[in-house]
Amino acid sequence: MGKEKLKPKLFSVMKTYSGAQFGKDVISGIIVAIIALPLSIALALASGVGPEQGIYTAIFAGFVISFLGGSRVQIAGPTAAFATIVAGIVAKNGMDGLVVATIIAGVLLILMGLLRLGSLIRFIPFTITTGFTAGIAVTIVIGQLKDFFGLTYAEGVKPIETIEKVKAVAEFFGTINLQALLVGGVCLLILILWPKKLDKIPASLIAVIVGICMVKFLDLKVNTIGDLYTISSSLPKFSLPNLSFDIIKSEFSDGFTIAILAAIESLLSCVVADSMINSKHRSNMELMAQGAGNVVSVLFGGIPATGAIARTAANIKNGGRTPIAGMVHSVVLLLVLIVLMPYAALIPMPTIAAILFIVAYNMCGWRTFEHLCKTAPKSDIIVLVVTFVLTVVFDLVVAIEVGMIAACVLFIKRMSEEVEVRGWTYFENSEDDPDSIDLRNVPQHVRVYEISGPMFFGVAERIADITLKDFTKCLVIRMRSVPALDATAMRSLEQLYEKCKKNNVQLVFSHVNEQPMKTMQKDGFVEMVGEENFLPHIDDALKRAAEIK
Repeated sequence: MGKEKLKPKLFSVMKTYSGAQFGKDVISGIIVAIIALPLSIALALASGVGPEQGIYTAIFAGFVISFLGGSRVQIAGPTAAFATIVAGIVAKNGMDGLVVATIIAGVLLILMGLLRLGSLIRFIPFTITTGFTAGIAVTIVIGQLKDFFGLTYAEGVKPIETIEKVKAVAEFFGTINLQALLVGGVCLLILILWPKKLDKIPASLIAVIVGICMVKFLDLKVNTIGDLYTISSSLPKFSLPNLSFDIIKSEFSDGFTIAILAAIESLLSCVVADSMINSKHRSNMELMAQGAGNVVSVLFGGIPATGAIARTAANIKNGGRTPIAGMVHSVVLLLVLIVLMPYAALIPMPTIAAILFIVAYNMCGWRTFEHLCKTAPKSDIIVLVVTFVLTVVFDLVVAIEVGMIAACVLFIKRMSEEVEVRGWTYFENSEDDPDSIDLRNVPQHVRVYEISGPMFFGVAERIADITLKDFTKCLVIRMRSVPALDATAMRSLEQLYEKCKKNNVQLVFSHVNEQPMKTMQKDGFVEMVGEENFLPHIDDALKRAAEIK
């Protein structure tokens, strides 16, 4: 594999850019801006900042990240993953603290890109990303209960930590406002049912309009954004923070957390987008763009940003295929800010809470969480649950640190157990190895890959490097030298199976050892591939492959 180019995708795609594609990109950019508008406001409020700051983020970070990014279709802006972290930083150290932390994160992201560390993100196990994503979703829901039920807290009660918020909701639940609950409930129903009927117009936009009309025309006593926040429709001003060694030192750990989360979220979004448009992103360039976008965002009054999977998917679905679509989305939001921002004051808080409930539901991945709890090895389930609980009870920093340590310790334990029970005969070259693939006759329609060593989160991405030719009808995976398989690698095998299924290629496995076989059976993978395609020896596997035409 050659060295990945540090060149924005925009510059590459412009060579073959056409007027027809420009038309599609503009339409997609406008649609994505309509989707991003209520989300940006809602996520800004969940982050403890003013509603317009969410729009600033989508405008500035969105434009810079599309312009410099390593993906053709990535849409960036405020995301739910950052909401709880940002709210915590703002509550403790104010906007100055957030600006410094985000600038530190931006510099770290640019350095990660320059040092070509994009591929290192794969060392974050799938169980940890699933655990903290579900944890963040739960914290967002808990954070919105006050507004959804219209609760009134006593003077001076301003909970910051999630557990404090749970206690406050329980203590003041008697102050419930049934009118607020009615508005929130109606908006929630619209958000759930609308996409099933009409998905051309974003459900969140309909919910906002219905919420405003209910409060205005039914004269309901429900808090709106304008009751709680002062809204500005003026353009943001460039401002530098007060930098000192002490503030940099105190904000460094927050900056590091923002950088790691931005890297994970944006690269995950790029991978999802790649699979949707059959493209390949440039991970290091994407990290540098994320760094630059975050610095510009906070210098113009915004908050941290990253690639947003839902908005990126909407961009693809509506025909966007180049970074121009993301840039158009930012320009449209700039025009909206100038013209429509005063009307945002009318949006009821229960409507914002309902939108965030749906955001949390879509990001939580509960089906994946449940699937892992039922099928993954015990050590992976421990990492998953510990990461989830720590994200909710403490914060993301603690969750990722403890999760990574637990994953590494449990991996070492698993390997030590395998080493005790296995003994191997090693050969200097293929002539000494009676089982060498070089001594076999492999039909042209069959491809054979041999995996050696433990398949764990650090090497799971290598499975994505397995390629298929146009004439391939059968793919044989030989696993005689694989002593162990974890949940992240299991997920990569599932993705490989999907890729084979899409291309009408049959997967066949040879010599799967005891622990990997148990993991595959528990996952339901053996049943999916077919038991007849798991064979004890390479000769049997090749015989089976020869039968498949």
